[in-house]
Amino acid sequence: MLKQIEAGALRVAYREQGEAGGWPVILLHGFPYDVHAYDAVASRLAAEGARVVIPWLRGYGPTRFLSLDTPRSGQQGALGADLLALMDALAIPRAVLAGYDWGGRAACVVAALWPERCAGLVTGDGYNIQDIAAAGVPAAPEREHRHWYQYYLHGARGAAGLAAHRQEFCRLLWRLWSPDWRFTEETFQRSAAAFDNPDFVAVVVHSYRHRHGLAAGDPALEAIEQRLAAQPPIGVPSISLDGGSDGVSRPGGSGGDAARFTGSYTHRTLPGIGHNLPQEAPEAFARAVLDLRPPGGG
Repeated sequence: MLKQIEAGALRVAYREQGEAGGWPVILLHGFPYDVHAYDAVASRLAAEGARVVIPWLRGYGPTRFLSLDTPRSGQQGALGADLLALMDALAIPRAVLAGYDWGGRAACVVAALWPERCAGLVTGDGYNIQDIAAAGVPAAPEREHRHWYQYYLHGARGAAGLAAHRQEFCRLLWRLWSPDWRFTEETFQRSAAAFDNPDFVAVVVHSYRHRHGLAAGDPALEAIEQRLAAQPPIGVPSISLDGGSDGVSRPGGSGGDAARFTGSYTHRTLPGIGHNLPQEAPEAFARAVLDLRPPGGG
């Protein structure tokens, strides 16, 4: 069911499945995807007694900024603050948080900075908090070439290209990042509608510039960014999922991230699965969430 609620800087549009009194789970999509990535996962979790909330992130779908004066920021502090504000608005004191890509980053931020709000964490590609201070240090060429789209968006040509070719750009990333996933055009179009949000281009471009130290952040989020700059550990029970065929994440996956997690931590690689973990492997994604359900949940 589509719902909307004012939360922080946004009027957040979200879907909800399951009983209102069920154990809460918040599922967070990445770029360039949307809530439809979780269609099968949400049904599976609702059948297990969960209250499942799936928001469109800032800049996607029906979610809107409340003020024209709010910076259209895509920085990691914004994603974490949005998630925390949504939990407050929905009166959810604690939930299992699960996400990948931008959504995984939002979940990691809340798990690290506000662990009392996170009953468990499912994160695509491990520790997803950006080390912006080290963004200028080059990675191995094998990893750098996977990030061509980020460098493209650093300039005016890339921003104009995304604005002019939203669907073509995003469809290309779907193909490159999930080379073994044979998605249909109908599947793509269900999510592509979310890219027509009037703030999509601005939020995306800012995200890929801010993380490289090329754009200033929202001053209202500076305190959060300072805490994230310390690269805080994550102490909640966590499961990291890697797609074995992921065309953008780190070669070899997040298996080396264990030291970043001070609570119980499990790493799982999903063979033949690309970047869009929940849509390509809904049963494995749902199983990870279920493995972290709180005592008495479900």
